[in-house]
Amino acid sequence: MYLCDMTIHEQLKAVIRDVPDFPKPGILFKDISTIMLSPEVSNAVLDHLVAQYKDAGLDAIAGIESRGFLFGYPLAMRLGLPFVLIRKEGKLPYDKIKHAYDLEYGSAVIEMHTDAIKIGQRVLIHDDLLATGGSAAAAATLIEKSGGVVGGFDFLVALDFLNGAEHLAKFSEQISAIVHY
Repeated sequence: MYLCDMTIHEQLKAVIRDVPDFPKPGILFKDISTIMLSPEVSNAVLDHLVAQYKDAGLDAIAGIESRGFLFGYPLAMRLGLPFVLIRKEGKLPYDKIKHAYDLEYGSAVIEMHTDAIKIGQRVLIHDDLLATGGSAAAAATLIEKSGGVVGGFDFLVALDFLNGAEHLAKFSEQISAIVHY
């Protein structure tokens, strides 16, 4: 079967690579870098996302560093929307707000420029993978602190057994992933 004959879900499952014991023993890492090796699959992902969000009433797309930039920025461009960078602490040059949060393997701080979101803007948060929901919830907190409204969450992959969507539901009930494990 050719990739073009598969659904977007099947295409992603066919190319996402499992890496055992990364970043530590006992973890089965879902490597999405293999998507970028296939322009056909990459375009199919982007086409899927555009179709899903073109009529969603969004005002901006926010991507979480760094893999959330891979499809978040092209999606924003295709929808004619601004793209908001949510980055690790110390990476943004202008006035910023920050939020600290816990990860599966420690803690982190993310930042966003103070002028990135206008009051009342509906913002879709995009990232590559939903695990425990910590990064996405932190991004949602930044958006709300800036006066924005979380218009939903979008992921390429969701690890449903980690229940990350439960942590995000307080921000938005619109939580979507193309592939679920």
